[in-house]
Amino acid sequence: MTTTAFTTTESARSETVSALPHAIASPLVIGPVPGQERIEAMDILRGVAILGILLVNMGLFSLPEGLPAHQLWPNLVDRIAEKLILFFAQEKFKTLFCFLFGLSLAVQMMRAEARGARFLPLYLRRLSVLLLIGLAHFVLLWSGDILHDYALIGFLLLLFRRRPLKTLQVWAGIFLSIPVLFYGLTTYSSITRQVNPQMMNWISYENEGEDQKTIEETQRIYSRGTYMEMIKLRARELPRDLLPDTDDAYVLIIFLLGLYVGRRGIVHDVSAHLPFVRRVQGWGLMIGVAGNAAFAVGGSFDPSPTSVIQNVGRMCLLFAAPAMSFFYASTIILLTQGEAWRRRLAPLAAVGRMALTNYLLQSLICTTIFYGYGLALFGKVRPSLGLLLTIIICLIQIPLSVWWLRRFQFGPIEWLWRSLTYWQRQPMRVTRRQ
Repeated sequence: MTTTAFTTTESARSETVSALPHAIASPLVIGPVPGQERIEAMDILRGVAILGILLVNMGLFSLPEGLPAHQLWPNLVDRIAEKLILFFAQEKFKTLFCFLFGLSLAVQMMRAEARGARFLPLYLRRLSVLLLIGLAHFVLLWSGDILHDYALIGFLLLLFRRRPLKTLQVWAGIFLSIPVLFYGLTTYSSITRQVNPQMMNWISYENEGEDQKTIEETQRIYSRGTYMEMIKLRARELPRDLLPDTDDAYVLIIFLLGLYVGRRGIVHDVSAHLPFVRRVQGWGLMIGVAGNAAFAVGGSFDPSPTSVIQNVGRMCLLFAAPAMSFFYASTIILLTQGEAWRRRLAPLAAVGRMALTNYLLQSLICTTIFYGYGLALFGKVRPSLGLLLTIIICLIQIPLSVWWLRRFQFGPIEWLWRSLTYWQRQPMRVTRRQ
């Protein structure tokens, strides 16, 4: 990477400043974003993403990896619930969350530049704190944590922060070739029935290669084991989890797309980009419906050495998940252009402002329900009941977030994140003007 990649022209800098007419602060000073400077549509989207992620994570909380729900509950109601989650939720809300991560990087960088502040040292600290929170979440609560992955990939994303917009598109295409190659090879192998050892090793690596004995031991620990046994199990899993895989390439692609959209200034002036947003909505719906239908028929997120339809469906998801995510995002952005819908969606903005707290709260609630130190329902909750439980948790988190933010400026974990990032205790309570 050449040093020219990290410089900007004066014209680009002036465009950045003009795109942020409300981001005014003292020169060379940067701090937490005041409520009036927040972009409400981003908070709403973040809230939708956090609640939607639980639709998929519920199955991961309640079942050991490698044990499909339809093998335990083959009845029609649960199969329909499973297919609906695959079609509407699998990878869609995670993709939306990834997209917002890249978009937030662009927004924060532009605000820092408009204020004449140094962006990089602050953001490096921000990512470092997020990494520590994610690692603690992984070991102490749940091995499905995404925060440490996002932090690590976020360090890599910083290398692209000043690259030209066209270059961001090119690199997104380059990284896309990794999962396309992988799922192309798995599809070819399943068609020809010629699976060479190298391909099997790659598939096993991506699936984390858990045999039946490992699955049974995992189920025993989470359903009847002690809390310390669970911590030791997750600690053993962590080194493997930190290794790169095709999913990391996918996350980086979506990060780059979010960074691209943020630097184009679309979220700062949606009204000027409405034709573009509507095109995204239309194409996202068409591609998303077709591709996700193929994925839902395939019926599995994992690649297979033998199932053609499973591999074809998984390949389709590479394009259908972002398409459906962008359909969701563009639809919500268009709705927020009207005052009535802004008021209706405002509670979701509260969830989004407390996204980190709500994400960790979901883990705390679900592990208490499913793991042995709580209600010990691991492996006992069918998909249809899991879907109902997800709805109940979401209906609790929405008013709880609204209630909290009427009294406090940040969620508790957001407050901790900011305080450690700025290495200064942040004010917590909302100050009432007399």
